[in-house]
Amino acid sequence: MRRVLMVNFGFLLLFCFGFLSNTLGQDTTDGTDANCTTAVYIVTLRQAPTLHIFQQEEEELKRVRDGDTSKFTRPKLQPRNISSKSRYWRSRRSAVAQAHDSLLRNALKGEKYIKLYSFHYLINGFAVFVSSQQAEKLSRRREVANIVMDFSVRTATTYTPQFMGLPKGAWVKEGGYETAGEGIVIGFIDTGIDPTHPSFNGTDTSQRQYPIPNHFSGVCEVTPDFPSGSCNRKLVGARHFAQSAITRGIFNSSEDYASPFDGDGHGTHTASIAAGNHGVSAIVSGHNFGSASGIAPRAHISVYKALYKSFGGFAADVVAAIDQAAQDGVDILSLSITPNRRPPGVATFFNPLDMAMLSAVKAGIFVVQAAGNTGPSPKSMSSFSPWIFTVGASTHDRVYSNSVTLGNNVTILGVGLALPTDEGKMYTMISAVDALKNKSSVADTDMYAGECQEYGSFEKDLVSGNLLICSYSIRFVLGLSTIKQALAVAKNLSAKGVVFYMDPYVLGFQINPTPMDVPGIIIPSPEDSKVLLKYYNSTLERDGTTKEIVRFGAVAAITGGQNANFSNRAPKIMYYSARGPDPEDSLFNDADVLKPNLVAPGNSIWGAWSSAATDSAEFQGESFAMMSGTSMAAPHVAGVAALIKQKFRKFSPSAIASALSTTSVLLDNKGEEIMAQRAYANPDQNLSPATPFDMGNGFVNATAALDPGLIFDTSFEDYMSFLCGINGSAPVVFNYTGKNCLLSNATISGSDLNLPSITVSRLNNTRTVQRIMTNIAGNETYSVGLIPPIGVLMKVSPTQFSISSGEAKLLSVILTAKKNNSIASFGRINLFGNMGHTVQIPVSVIVKVVSKR
Repeated sequence: MRRVLMVNFGFLLLFCFGFLSNTLGQDTTDGTDANCTTAVYIVTLRQAPTLHIFQQEEEELKRVRDGDTSKFTRPKLQPRNISSKSRYWRSRRSAVAQAHDSLLRNALKGEKYIKLYSFHYLINGFAVFVSSQQAEKLSRRREVANIVMDFSVRTATTYTPQFMGLPKGAWVKEGGYETAGEGIVIGFIDTGIDPTHPSFNGTDTSQRQYPIPNHFSGVCEVTPDFPSGSCNRKLVGARHFAQSAITRGIFNSSEDYASPFDGDGHGTHTASIAAGNHGVSAIVSGHNFGSASGIAPRAHISVYKALYKSFGGFAADVVAAIDQAAQDGVDILSLSITPNRRPPGVATFFNPLDMAMLSAVKAGIFVVQAAGNTGPSPKSMSSFSPWIFTVGASTHDRVYSNSVTLGNNVTILGVGLALPTDEGKMYTMISAVDALKNKSSVADTDMYAGECQEYGSFEKDLVSGNLLICSYSIRFVLGLSTIKQALAVAKNLSAKGVVFYMDPYVLGFQINPTPMDVPGIIIPSPEDSKVLLKYYNSTLERDGTTKEIVRFGAVAAITGGQNANFSNRAPKIMYYSARGPDPEDSLFNDADVLKPNLVAPGNSIWGAWSSAATDSAEFQGESFAMMSGTSMAAPHVAGVAALIKQKFRKFSPSAIASALSTTSVLLDNKGEEIMAQRAYANPDQNLSPATPFDMGNGFVNATAALDPGLIFDTSFEDYMSFLCGINGSAPVVFNYTGKNCLLSNATISGSDLNLPSITVSRLNNTRTVQRIMTNIAGNETYSVGLIPPIGVLMKVSPTQFSISSGEAKLLSVILTAKKNNSIASFGRINLFGNMGHTVQIPVSVIVKVVSKR
């Protein structure tokens, strides 16, 4: 019996057709209930998408060239990057859209619906706004493979190129920053871009024009806020996708911009991290914080806006963006977005986003995704599939230190990109609540007066020339109060500076260094805040009768935080970075796949900022902003991937992933184990050595990744065999891909994929896994070093081998459980080449079972 998959996950806003205009000119003649529940559904059809047809034709042509003409039926077509002006291309796209329209008309005769998108390149299907009853009708059509209810998604440098060793390593090895990434197109699915930013000029800071990427066929939308000329040879493509949001009635064109223009800031930031021009001055609040550069500063950028500042985004829009990016011919696809919840069903891998990205990988596109900001708990991963390269967030060694020294010689550390107070001089401190004009009445009516948001509430004569103490509460985190407004109030009161103390209820939120145009500091620790307040209160002198304050005795000096120091131990895995093990399903069963794949700098990252950005009130109006998150880590790796692709043009996506993974760094800049934060509160007091479930293979090593020695390549067919090997997956695999698992020669588990890592979720007695290594360097002899996981006996064969350039060899690994244990343990296989290459393979074993024989 034929099965059609219908899945509902993520949250969305539901509307009824009573609120919709009849955009398709259809009458309701069947008595459809006006109060029905309606939503956006993503419908996948059984017929193969354009990409798969093209690739089948390529295979047929190969058979012809080999002398087999028995299955030849069609002429040759190029599998990617056909010009949008091509007659065939237009007719193919039009024919698919017409077929979708015909299906909808026949299935929903006389009923109202809105088709949002037709997908044809990576998947054959469409997004449509229908009722649940209509979705059921569609699911019964023989042409339909599966229906998934649309779901929501969310968004998850001046110095990091230096910390990653690019200026003296990867850039130098390949000709310098002047050519780094040239000819490679990175596609960004994000909140858009500000095309006026100097990071995206068509000529770099040396006034050299960019070459035209001939393999790319994308276009730039032209709108009033994204006018003609916005694109250039650097920014080569820009589109926006918002039909799912518009259909829901939540798209606000005045805030979200119905164009590729970035009204949020996030997309501009991530694009500049990966591929921003080299040598752009990062000036914030009038201070120059250095020269910014993307990791691949000569790479081209194409933007596919599918996320918006007021509501995030929806899968239907993201799938449309991925489909278009693949058609355009991007080489790298960077997604700093994750689903809002774990997909249900047979496995997390079966959802429209991951399936679209699988087709993108089949098309030769390397796909990078942020791990998510849902750490530090285990199984908090928000990027699931083995064909996606998942990146977690770490620190780097640059820190902007600020501090306040009290009159009792106690120094408290804090943050704030602020000016210092005058050297050698202490200033009186006055708490905002003690500077109120009508202390009793205002305190009774406004419990937030201490946040310094209202100028008229304070006695200017009392504050003038002194340091104003303000509270930092949860309202700052929610955006209801802002540092910028408090600074404006302080300046209007002629305060010398501002000291913010932390409300004890603000836990688990990282306070980024914030630009301040007056002396100031934010004390992020509630404990240190108590020290400040205790000192302040102990120095107040009050009238013995009225209890009114007659003298403010507390004094302090602010050192300022605009100068960076580079002595911090780094990298360190940030507490918010999502962790493995990779959840295979919504029941929290573990997959035999390592996630994350790698970590990269993601904390306190300078990046370009949109002129209209409002994502961070503190950087509003600035051209650069400092942000943190796995969103910032992913584009670092996208940039390195562009460097690899530039050098190895024929590398498959999995070969790029292998080069990144096996060459990663395992020790920090002090030569010690990389540490991972384990708690929201006081994260630096809750540290332990990072495991592969925290950092994947390790910290990205751009220079070594350009010379990996050996690679582990994985094919599309391998991924299909893996999907077919999941229990109960056959109907889902067929519905998504058209592949009949019953006809598959063999199925494999995740641990059998030819990945540069080994993960076994359950080791029953003994298990043998194999890896095929291909040498892309010169002839070399390797010796094998082992660190077995605790509780596991590990043997590797061969223990030494010679491998010629271009040759492939098999590596066999036998894992044997020594005792029953359900606590994950970790080991490593190191391959040491006599020509200087080192290839490292992490081994993770979760449940160990020793059964009696």
